[in-house]
Amino acid sequence: MSNPQDRRLPLEGLKVLELGQLIAGPFATKLLGEFGADVIKIEPPGTGDPLRKWRMIEDDTSLWWHVQTRNKRSLSLDLRSQEGQALVRRLAVEADVLVENFRPGTLEGWGLGWEALSAINPALIMVRVSGYGQTGPYRDKPGFGVIGEAMGGLRYLTGHPGEPSVRVGVSIGDSLSALYAVIGTLLALQERARSGQGQVIDVALYESVFAMMESLLPEYDASGEIREPSGSALPGITPSNAYRCRGGDYVLIAGNGDSIFKRLMGVIGRDDLAQEPALAHNDGRSRQAERIDGAIEAWTQARSRDEIIEKLEAARVPVGYPYTAADIASDPHYLAREMIQTFIRPNGKPLKVPGVLPRLSATPGRLGNGGPSLGQHTDEVLDELGIDDETRVKLRQAGII
Repeated sequence: MSNPQDRRLPLEGLKVLELGQLIAGPFATKLLGEFGADVIKIEPPGTGDPLRKWRMIEDDTSLWWHVQTRNKRSLSLDLRSQEGQALVRRLAVEADVLVENFRPGTLEGWGLGWEALSAINPALIMVRVSGYGQTGPYRDKPGFGVIGEAMGGLRYLTGHPGEPSVRVGVSIGDSLSALYAVIGTLLALQERARSGQGQVIDVALYESVFAMMESLLPEYDASGEIREPSGSALPGITPSNAYRCRGGDYVLIAGNGDSIFKRLMGVIGRDDLAQEPALAHNDGRSRQAERIDGAIEAWTQARSRDEIIEKLEAARVPVGYPYTAADIASDPHYLAREMIQTFIRPNGKPLKVPGVLPRLSATPGRLGNGGPSLGQHTDEVLDELGIDDETRVKLRQAGII
């Protein structure tokens, strides 16, 4: 069997420039880097990407940083300087993909927009991630992921009826946009293989969220009905909810398949509901969701979480409970599928991080090392550009690198 380290990665040979910071654009390039792309991350000298200081900090570096920027090379470069912009143009000549998430018009102001860069490299693919997209009346507004989640419709639905909306506990709007950015990149690479031409991929945070909203819009258009927040239930799909257990825990039960519903009712001792014609299919059950959920919770409240899971799994009813980070880190299924990986930080301490997705059987991605220190690869990249030592000294003295 071949050594995994000897396998060719599917994106080997692809050169990617990352301009921007924080979440959406850098998460997209992280995914490309895990599958072999050479990602050059450009960061402001002295400060770097603000993500270096987000969330939990150890040794002056965010633990998040070691996930978001693994497999990247860090080039410190002042993009606001003419010299820095000239270096980006030199890098862009040889790049396959450029990913940026500045406010629309920022790169154009620096002479680094699509017209300028495609003129010197017609095969370049430019991925542009922003709050509202590159066109439209809102394009110049500042937009973070949480605003995209709100405008995309997700925030309104998240929470309980009559209560303020709540946010998902992660930056889901940014992450969804990153996934669309990667999908767009792969599609553009396929087209470039045929035509030889690059193109622009315009990803808007609010659109990435809106695309996940299932039948929200057609339901409104057809009936005028606005879908409302529903807590832990999923309206129109019954039963699928969170149910209180003895001791205050919760289980999640998805018994919305017709045959699954009958098995679930058998387990909880409600064969009468299983045999009721009006509840045979999802549309009928959804009209009586409160009644069905009440019957299920009457059964779960009298039992421990473990007992409930054991009985329902034996009956092949989908059941689970909300995992904490501690649950994830010790779960045998996570471990068996190698979704919990460990690497050694520069300080010598091990750190558990998520594994690489998606899973490819012949050319799987790589974990690599943690995020680079600021400017760690500046000299290496400048060597590749043929920048001489004298010029480098001047750039450093001017604070450009």
